[in-house]
Amino acid sequence: MHAPQPVPPQPTTTAATGEAGEDRALRYLQARGLGLVSRNYRCKGGEIDLVMRDTAGVLVFIEVRARVARSTQRFGGAAASVTPAKQRRLIAAAEDFLARQADDVPACRFDVIAIDGNRIEWMRDAFGVEA
Repeated sequence: MHAPQPVPPQPTTTAATGEAGEDRALRYLQARGLGLVSRNYRCKGGEIDLVMRDTAGVLVFIEVRARVARSTQRFGGAAASVTPAKQRRLIAAAEDFLARQADDVPACRFDVIAIDGNRIEWMRDAFGVEA
């Protein structure tokens, strides 16, 4: 008789929604000519969902925010969830990512993909780094 196999933990609904949103955003951006450089880049300061390169060679750090229910609109929807604190964590992670690159630092920008139900909004250059 075989011992029962442990059941792997199931992702939370939020985690599953986030992963599905990232998959959808990746397909959406690739269809528009962007190439994947890295996915789910993590460091001590934060995480970047997608790092991609656009057709002009710009390195794009992308935050994906996905909401399933339309009821979240009363809180501003997916785009509104990219708070100033979240932006600071994304900037810190991008700085870490760039510090690990061997070549010169390319032109960069921060984009947000906001997914609310079936609607995708691509906000190019959604925020910048304050000098």
